[in-house]
Amino acid sequence: MNDKAHTTDVYNGGDAVCAALDALGVRTIFGIPSQQNLALYDALRRSGRIRMVGARHEAGAVHAADGYARATGELGVAIVSTGPGTANAVNGLYEAGFASSPVLLITTQVDRVHLGRGRGFIHDADGQSQMLRSVTRRTECVMHGHRIADTIMSVAADILSGRPQPGAVEIPTDLLSAPTTSGVIRIEKPLPIAPDEALIERAVALLDDAKRPLLWVGGGSGSVEAAEAVRALAERLGLPVVSSLNGRGVMPSDHPLFIGSQTHYPAFRTLLEQADAVLAIGTRFQAVATWFWSLPMPPKLIQVDVDPTAIGRNYPAEIGIIGDARLTADALNRKTRGGAIDPDFLQLAASVRAALAADTVQRIGVDHAGICDAIARHAPEERVVVCDATMTGTTWGTHRLPANHPRQFMYSTSLAIGPALPLGLGAAIGSGKRAIVVHGDGGIMLSLGELATAVETAAPVTVLVFNNKGYGGLKYLQTAYGVPHVSVDLHTPDFVGLGTAMGMPSWRVDNVAEFETVFANAMAGDGPNLIEVDITAMAPLAM
Repeated sequence: MNDKAHTTDVYNGGDAVCAALDALGVRTIFGIPSQQNLALYDALRRSGRIRMVGARHEAGAVHAADGYARATGELGVAIVSTGPGTANAVNGLYEAGFASSPVLLITTQVDRVHLGRGRGFIHDADGQSQMLRSVTRRTECVMHGHRIADTIMSVAADILSGRPQPGAVEIPTDLLSAPTTSGVIRIEKPLPIAPDEALIERAVALLDDAKRPLLWVGGGSGSVEAAEAVRALAERLGLPVVSSLNGRGVMPSDHPLFIGSQTHYPAFRTLLEQADAVLAIGTRFQAVATWFWSLPMPPKLIQVDVDPTAIGRNYPAEIGIIGDARLTADALNRKTRGGAIDPDFLQLAASVRAALAADTVQRIGVDHAGICDAIARHAPEERVVVCDATMTGTTWGTHRLPANHPRQFMYSTSLAIGPALPLGLGAAIGSGKRAIVVHGDGGIMLSLGELATAVETAAPVTVLVFNNKGYGGLKYLQTAYGVPHVSVDLHTPDFVGLGTAMGMPSWRVDNVAEFETVFANAMAGDGPNLIEVDITAMAPLAM
């Protein structure tokens, strides 16, 4: 690790937090003030160097920090308070962990005189650390003012090392306002993990010998630098490429080598069965992507990941390389000669690409295909698409909307409903690009208050609410299991009225032509807006 010294005058615990965040290069925090963290918010105000974005729910604050981190590659930071505030934040930390997102939660604890005594003090939460440890890689509780800054720095270094994961720091309320000494803050910058040269040589020999190799990229290759290296490797060797959902954008959607991300569709199985080798970079082969690990992975699997525990976790790897995606792709690119790929395999890959695209259209129907095409035509090239775990998101938002650049697409990786709106807020605020959020009428109700945050921050967010008056995915499953619909038909509000009441331009449409006109207008706007799409009159979606 490289150390850099940053010296600052610290007046109290809140100032120590600000100094640490400043040293980490944090530009924005998301949070909710409370009586326990007012001293910290006052220190942020006095510092004036970090933007404070106020969420309407603690889960929304952490989701927004997560979206910020995914869109920028920087550390995402959320600030909440002890007890109920921290309990609410757990949902966001859980999602960030699933998505391998570097999110730091700074929260409080009761005054040290009450801590661990179970006296029923306001927001008393003796088990808070254990709760946070269940959804973070590392959680620390600071008990001395002079340890605040270096604890934050240490946890942040852990968060940013290897496979990114969330972390948390608890600070008793009395420490935030108590005087403490100034000191030296040491910045530990994690170095990327270089791959083992012997394993690189083995992987090169395997790839050079392969006649039908396939490249499978995941979110671990999603940084701009890693994506460039992976793309250069694929282009030089002529490798057909598929991606996980978190790996979308590593290869542009319109690139001739890119097959798609619908690896769970039957047509892809045909290609995988013919492959004699797979090079997987930055993916752990999650359940849906492999149709619950039923895909027939060839024995010659080269798996590259910064997380050693991910290698061989779901499929046995003949060669497992622990290493940074960019460094590993560069090393392979320098040394491999590239065997002559079987032209029949390349032709099969092209036909599978066409089959996946056609299958998607058949599943979603002409109306949703038209909506998807309208979004592709009118959305700016520099944008972020954020999909909730809704039928529109999982059937076409995650596969058919183009993703031509890294960090241009994100979704609810844990498949929880509700986080897309705050994820999109964080992404828009961090990147400055318009975020197009794909929500269902059920899922958006879990984050509805963040519409107010969008207006308050003038964030460039377009919220698409696809309204079928219920939990469409659950209706589908109940029908598939042959049981009556139970608790899935919902009363839905007037979303246009809600958006208007919040202060954002809002429209309702019920056909493709109207959608295209309204969506084009929304893209011309500066701040947030909302489009409610009544899909009950449209051709129904299939899963």
